[in-house]
Amino acid sequence: MGAPAKPRSERLEARVSSEQKALFQRAAELQGRTLTDFVIASVHESAVKTITELATVRLTTADSCAFAEALLHPREPVPELRAAAERYRKMVGGGSDREREPALSDRST
Repeated sequence: MGAPAKPRSERLEARVSSEQKALFQRAAELQGRTLTDFVIASVHESAVKTITELATVRLTTADSCAFAEALLHPREPVPELRAAAERYRKMVGGGSDREREPALSDRST
């Protein structure tokens, strides 16, 4: 059995045309639901679908290969980035480049 229904305490209102209301009512009746249940379920389903579709990063095959290559073989940081990292480490007390243990990308294989 599914999770218990959460109490509904928020209100949502919308103005619709009489044609839209009749359409929604007919669809709700066909599903054996109240108009409110039909609208809530439909809006919920649409919201989840929209968020899922738009929150997913889609890459072409070429973009996917380029992304994997960048992760597997990152470029060396430019001097400005190294200087910024050094300033940050000094500010937060993380030591210098020479004192830190080499990152995996710094180690020879």
